[in-house]
Amino acid sequence: MSVKVGDELSELVKHPTTRQLVQYAGAQGDFYEIHYEQAYAQSVGLPGVILHGLLKAGFVGQLVTDWLGDRGTLKSFEVSYRGIDQPGRPYHCRGRVTRVDGDQVELEVWGEDSAGNRTTVGTATAEMKG
Repeated sequence: MSVKVGDELSELVKHPTTRQLVQYAGAQGDFYEIHYEQAYAQSVGLPGVILHGLLKAGFVGQLVTDWLGDRGTLKSFEVSYRGIDQPGRPYHCRGRVTRVDGDQVELEVWGEDSAGNRTTVGTATAEMKG
């Protein structure tokens, strides 16, 4: 296995739109107005509509599964939300290998806003194929 501690995952950049948030709301059933109605989002103190947390988790999860490809299987994945992100701004997904133990690989993963602030942070564990 050619994976080693410190290896960085290739960055994944997503370009979420308000339309995508509406589509995601329909698919997930999360119709909280902060995700699609500007005036409402601003009325509760937000700068405008914001991305769903689980959508951001999905983006970071895609980073991991794209990196894995056919080389392994995702065994665990968790994230926590540390900040808000808005549509119309790039969302950068990044990660690095933090531990390799035989076929088990642990990753640190995160999503960043355009200023480099980690707004979603997490970990993943994968089992690599022999």
